[in-house]
Amino acid sequence: MNKFLLVIVVLFSLNLFAQQKSTPTFLIENESKYNFMETVDSLNKLGNQNGWKMITIHDLQKSLKKNGKEVLSINIIEFCNPEYSYAVLKEDISKQVSALMPCRISVYEKSDGRTYISRINPEFLSVYNNGEDTAMAKAISDIEDILSRLLK
Repeated sequence: MNKFLLVIVVLFSLNLFAQQKSTPTFLIENESKYNFMETVDSLNKLGNQNGWKMITIHDLQKSLKKNGKEVLSINIIEFCNPEYSYAVLKEDISKQVSALMPCRISVYEKSDGRTYISRINPEFLSVYNNGEDTAMAKAISDIEDILSRLLK
């Protein structure tokens, strides 16, 4: 009986582990090879060179400081590519994706003194894209290509 129970526990644990590995995480984080300002500036420059427009930068460090709270540098940058946006939003069936728009990328410093970039994991989004070559998939691929030039 004890061996049977042990086998059940082992199989259950392996199943849980396999499920965790098959489901991508919602967010990913990578270290930048540049400091904070260089990362923000490079991201803006590379985005513009590739048809992406920086809509706004939310400076959370500055916003929190106004409320008496101190945090390290953190900017949330919103990008839009009008061509991809139009392709995604022109059909009613894909309008629900607008909740993920515009593309948001976070650049921040951690207490280790390094700069990091985080965003929604493209693998997570591909689960909902059914692997199809849609405008959203192309936009995600484009952003990841831009980011790859900034990552360690």
